[in-house]
Amino acid sequence: MRKLLLFVFLISAISVAQTDDEKQIKAIYDTALLDAKGYDWLAYLSNQIGGRLSGSLNAERAVQYTKERLDSLGLDKVWLQPVMVPKWVRGISEVAYIETTPGKTTNVPICALGGSTPTPAGGLKAQVVEVKGIEELKKLGREKIEGKIVFYNRPMQANLIQTFEAYGGCVDQRYAGAMEAAKFGAVGTIVRSMNLRLDDNPHAGSMSYGDLPESQRIPAAAISTNGAELLSGMLALNPDIRFYFKQTCRQFKDVRSYNVIGEIKGSEHPDEVMIVGGHLDSWDLGDGAHDDGAGCVQSMEVLRLLKKTGYKPRRTIRVVLFMNEENGLRGGNKYAEEAKKKNEKHIFALESDAGGFTPRGFTFECNDQDFALIESWKPLFEPYLIHLFQKGYSGADIRPLAGNDIVLAGLLPDSQRYFDHHHAANDTFEHVNKRELQLGAATMATLVYLMDKYR
Repeated sequence: MRKLLLFVFLISAISVAQTDDEKQIKAIYDTALLDAKGYDWLAYLSNQIGGRLSGSLNAERAVQYTKERLDSLGLDKVWLQPVMVPKWVRGISEVAYIETTPGKTTNVPICALGGSTPTPAGGLKAQVVEVKGIEELKKLGREKIEGKIVFYNRPMQANLIQTFEAYGGCVDQRYAGAMEAAKFGAVGTIVRSMNLRLDDNPHAGSMSYGDLPESQRIPAAAISTNGAELLSGMLALNPDIRFYFKQTCRQFKDVRSYNVIGEIKGSEHPDEVMIVGGHLDSWDLGDGAHDDGAGCVQSMEVLRLLKKTGYKPRRTIRVVLFMNEENGLRGGNKYAEEAKKKNEKHIFALESDAGGFTPRGFTFECNDQDFALIESWKPLFEPYLIHLFQKGYSGADIRPLAGNDIVLAGLLPDSQRYFDHHHAANDTFEHVNKRELQLGAATMATLVYLMDKYR
């Protein structure tokens, strides 16, 4: 009889705990959808400030704006963490055309890749050699490449449902393409934009020359997918056509910027830190609404939603808006460096950097025991149509914190439209849906709540 009573008591206790969790989670989602702030914050970041390239005036305006918003939430502490960041400036709009015969040209949309050197003042014109990737380039050798512009034309693989896998399968030609082509005597590189659809928007992104001497560096640009298709087709008809492009980009000395940080102090274990964040910088072609204004305002919303619903966290919960993810990762590295110096104990980090689309779940970098605990929470998420819990990559800015038994997580939104906007001029506020954005914020806040309560 005593065993039966004990069993009934345990079942009742579990039911009460589940009911409490369900109530708290419902309060989070209700507040996110009925009393939204993140969408308005994003409207200001996007429409009043705009693109926030590291080292730019807009990036500094974004630092001040988000700090003011965090100050208004009544957090226990808000501060700026200094970090030196690169300052690369695009200059005037790029120009490019395909020349079939002298005087007969067709304009195509391009943009300089972040970190690229400029072309000569009058631009650069040369014959073109098309390759599908760096390995094909190496097979051609110097004889077929020297003095030419290398055109990297490997598209994202359209039959991969996980679009980030498709992106990862071809982004090396953007990042390292110029460095490798220069070794064979190429005079410039043109890279097909990382985009799954055909359109006229060139997509920016970072590139690197590695340890290549400055005198050997060649200009690199992205061409729109429509432009890439046109160039490839014209090359098939006439391999002797020439390509012209002009860009005036320039690299300056590093400048001081900041990570923006706010926290709620833990009531029981204040020395155990949980963070949630996104990156405040963006490319300059659009206004960085999806990448990563959405992740920043969602992360700010997490702390607001927990406070608004009356939840008092056991651990210290921080929002970190990282600077310089796009072309250097200086903010993420600086945060981890300072945390290590101060011997801070980070037990959980969550990043949102995959756009403000409908949330589907999370990816986790953690041990099997923690993953089993996390999977046990799936029934609490399923009423909100969140069902994907899988091991995988978390996020660039939080990865420097890896080790010492920390759980790293990344919000996993539906990604089918993400690369239509990624690093392009159409990454703008009107392409962010308010409801999807706020559902993402609530989903993140729910995971933070459960990690704080049960891990």
